[in-house]
Amino acid sequence: MGASFLNIVVLMFISVCAVALFKRVHLPPILAYLFAGVLAGPQLLSVFAHPEEMHLLAEVGIVFLLFSLGLEFSLPKLLAMRSLVFGVGLGQMLFTTAVFTCVPLLLGIPVSASIIIGGTLALSSTAIVIKQATEMGILNNRRTQLAVSILLFQDLAVVPFLIAIPLLAQTGEVSIALALGEALLKGVFVIAFLMSVGKWLLPWVFREIARTRTDELFVLTTILIALLAGGLTYYFGLSMALGAFLAGMMLGESQYKYQLEADIRPFRDILMGLFFVTVGMQLELTVLWDSLFEIVFGVFALMVVKVILVRGASLLVKTDPIDGWSAGVKLCQIGEFSFVIAALATTHGLLTKEQSSLIVSMGVISMALTPWLMNNSVTIAKRLVNNDVSFDDKANLGTAGPLTNHVVICGFGRVGQSVARMLKMEGIHFVAIDMDPVRVHESRNAGEPVIFGDASQKDILTNANVEGARLVLVTFDQVDKAKQVITQTRSLASTTDVMVRTKRDYQLESLYSAGANQVVPELQEGSLMLVSQVLHYAGVPMSRILKRVRAERKGRYDHMHGFYPGETTEITYGTEDKLEFIHAVVLSEHASCIGKAIKDIDFSRMRVAIKGLRRDGNEVKEPDQNAILQAHDVLVIAGKPRRVERAERKLLEGS
Repeated sequence: MGASFLNIVVLMFISVCAVALFKRVHLPPILAYLFAGVLAGPQLLSVFAHPEEMHLLAEVGIVFLLFSLGLEFSLPKLLAMRSLVFGVGLGQMLFTTAVFTCVPLLLGIPVSASIIIGGTLALSSTAIVIKQATEMGILNNRRTQLAVSILLFQDLAVVPFLIAIPLLAQTGEVSIALALGEALLKGVFVIAFLMSVGKWLLPWVFREIARTRTDELFVLTTILIALLAGGLTYYFGLSMALGAFLAGMMLGESQYKYQLEADIRPFRDILMGLFFVTVGMQLELTVLWDSLFEIVFGVFALMVVKVILVRGASLLVKTDPIDGWSAGVKLCQIGEFSFVIAALATTHGLLTKEQSSLIVSMGVISMALTPWLMNNSVTIAKRLVNNDVSFDDKANLGTAGPLTNHVVICGFGRVGQSVARMLKMEGIHFVAIDMDPVRVHESRNAGEPVIFGDASQKDILTNANVEGARLVLVTFDQVDKAKQVITQTRSLASTTDVMVRTKRDYQLESLYSAGANQVVPELQEGSLMLVSQVLHYAGVPMSRILKRVRAERKGRYDHMHGFYPGETTEITYGTEDKLEFIHAVVLSEHASCIGKAIKDIDFSRMRVAIKGLRRDGNEVKEPDQNAILQAHDVLVIAGKPRRVERAERKLLEGS
């Protein structure tokens, strides 16, 4: 037990160092995990002499990865891009798989292994390409959308491979068609069953779970659904990943989609990192060393052929040449799902460790080159078509991009809905985030743009595109949660304004300190509106009233803090350090502060503020700091109740 625990700690330390190092040199974390696996594997440090011991946990990582993919699989999005997905995407997958299947066949490798090798080499890295495109800000231009369409079809094409591999291992090469036919029948039954469950049962389950407002229960239920769906498909002899994909797809159109994705992501990322570590452990370094020339040549040939084939597939929809070549350059690497398929095929004995190591080695090298290739894809494309004309890299494909210059409303209760109606009247776009399942359901049915989720989670704010928002409005009166929203917003978009609504002014300064641009205390704002009406009926000109209101807001409601306590004023436990009292201190002839200048009395140390001074019946709102206090003066101070009491005692008694 002690040795196993130490091994896990060593593996985590290696992984953390590797990810930090690779991040510093702008390489993707996938490569860092593979590198950590190689270091910790049986051929170097031998932290784990038998990597297969972690196979189950690694497979759960694949389950969560496919569950997340299912959540992203949107039928409306697929239909909107069907000509690209089922035109260019299908063409690229068929052409590339066919070409790379023929090569191992000519080398005498069995048919089933050749098909798997062809499929693994045809896939590209969804994670790296989309992450890099997002960081570069080119996700919505024509050539990137072309690449995304191909990646979407590739992700769908992974599912048949995951179904077929266990069946091919059982039946051998002779009955591939029979195995696929059997898998198809089982798949139809499982899909029909899971879709029925997803339509009739799961919405009710998650609605009831969401009503409990228990984060842990929501997360546990999400994990349980993914594992149950994976277990069901595994029971029928299919891949666990297929069940997870179907479960994600069932929930992909639900109002809980974004919260589910946010909840599953930490588990997915950790377990997927573990999966890639196990892949790295299985890498045969002797194969890498003995076949280094063949691997490097293979990577070069692979990239050239994939670029050409993507360009050829793009001709099916008459894409601009620069777009076609640029998309090919972006997609010429081997993808993370290639490692998944290769590892699964090796586990079932369809690929040898040497063949799997060759695929992993080529994948690592091609992935390492991807950031540079993506940065220079347009330049390479222009040279291939011999075109020096300036090309608009920001032109869109014609699909609607994410909402920008909008307002993100955190909390869609009465206040949030009132704000939303006013924004609609002014033609200003908004996205609301709320955790009440009934409210979200009713609002979405009425066509309101509402996301179910916890607004204090970074993933939920990302899905509301807080980076492109003009304002984030926090309407719920939960100060700690509001501070979390402010922190997460600042980490995503440092320049976006954040406005917070709170019922009272207790936490005004702490919210400003957390990073809020404007805090609106409901009680003070209501009083301010009442004062405005009073001044209006009292005959004060409207321009002067508006000036007074603006000054009060700019001064953070300075003249509206505190009140004179009365006999009926209740101070309940827990509020004594939040309320602010105003108190008049009458200076007797024997008061300790008589004869002292106001500036010589350390009111800041007492943590009270001077609100005014009355002398001989006249009120001085802002007394001169050099004024000498005299007997019978009335000093008006404000502060927390206990501080006011201590300050009065100090002024009168000097202690």
